[in-house]
Amino acid sequence: MTKRTKRTIIWSITGVLVAIAAVAAYYFIAIYNQVDKFQKKGEESPFYNVQPVETKKEAEPPKWEGTERVNILLMGVDARGLKKGEIPRSDTMMVASVDPVEKKAYLFSIMRDTYIKIPGHGSDRINAAITYGPNKAMETVSELLGIPIQYYVYTDFQGFIELVDAIGGVDFYVEKDMRYTSKADNHEYDINLKKGQQHLDGNSALQYVRFRHDALSDYTRTERQRNFLKAVAEKMISTTSIMKLPSILEKVNPYIDTNLTINDMWKLATVAYDSKMSGSEQIPPMKLLVEKNIGGSEVLGVRDDDELKQFVQDVLTSPEEPGDATDGSSDPAESVDASNETSAGEATSTGSGTSKNTGSSSGSPPATEAYRN
Repeated sequence: MTKRTKRTIIWSITGVLVAIAAVAAYYFIAIYNQVDKFQKKGEESPFYNVQPVETKKEAEPPKWEGTERVNILLMGVDARGLKKGEIPRSDTMMVASVDPVEKKAYLFSIMRDTYIKIPGHGSDRINAAITYGPNKAMETVSELLGIPIQYYVYTDFQGFIELVDAIGGVDFYVEKDMRYTSKADNHEYDINLKKGQQHLDGNSALQYVRFRHDALSDYTRTERQRNFLKAVAEKMISTTSIMKLPSILEKVNPYIDTNLTINDMWKLATVAYDSKMSGSEQIPPMKLLVEKNIGGSEVLGVRDDDELKQFVQDVLTSPEEPGDATDGSSDPAESVDASNETSAGEATSTGSGTSKNTGSSSGSPPATEAYRN
């Protein structure tokens, strides 16, 4: 081999390595730039109207050092039709709990009509806590579950649609026909899904996770939300989605707000990547749930606050799979699911509920109110 040939090979290899390094640098810079914008400042924040109240030292969430359990409050809202600065009640509330030592993750979904005390603001449904700002929502959920909440992630449902579309949709089994129509909202919130394995894009996925017009209302909806979120997470860690991460983040960025810093996200990503999802539970669990009527509205109460906190601790420390427990949300839903398959198609009125709508106000509110309150 001549010297000229050797130089050519060396320069070719060097060129390839430089190109790879440049692409990698661009990739990580693009990710950094998008993630850095997740924390919204000033009027870009959906909570800028309540921020002055949240500057008190006692309202600050606990710090995460990176070695103890970390708990993140996930909140989804529907801000369609609202003015800038208006904060809708949370349509979805979940807590992701990750143990960096045991490398286990758990997901709790909180029923939005759970009636509790919001510190400093009296008693109300828990989905109203976010209207006082994210720190107040974290404090409220922390007191309910008995665990520290270090972080929050807040997103509009439009961001959910963008995320599912950005990862190319999700192949998912829809367990029954789901149909709901409402003339009151010009059919904007209509749901029409067929039973069976299918490919859900952003809009159809939103229909799936929001459907609650059957006998168990929010009981089965929270379970569907947990299951679908796990499917999205699995799709996100696929090779294809990882390569598309910069463009995915760019699309969902406008709809996300969080108190996670870049450093926090890096630590959390490292921990979460090595952790496995060990289970998910409904809050309150069926054995501690009490139906109440407050001011003419049907709400959900907790039978015993201390027992609920102990239930959460038992889930987080149990060596068994939480999904195998008999007190969670899965068993009651599954026991009546077959009988509910026909009822899913009965909710085709103009805003009326179904045979048992325990998770909403009494009467038959318009669909907009049913989704947002």
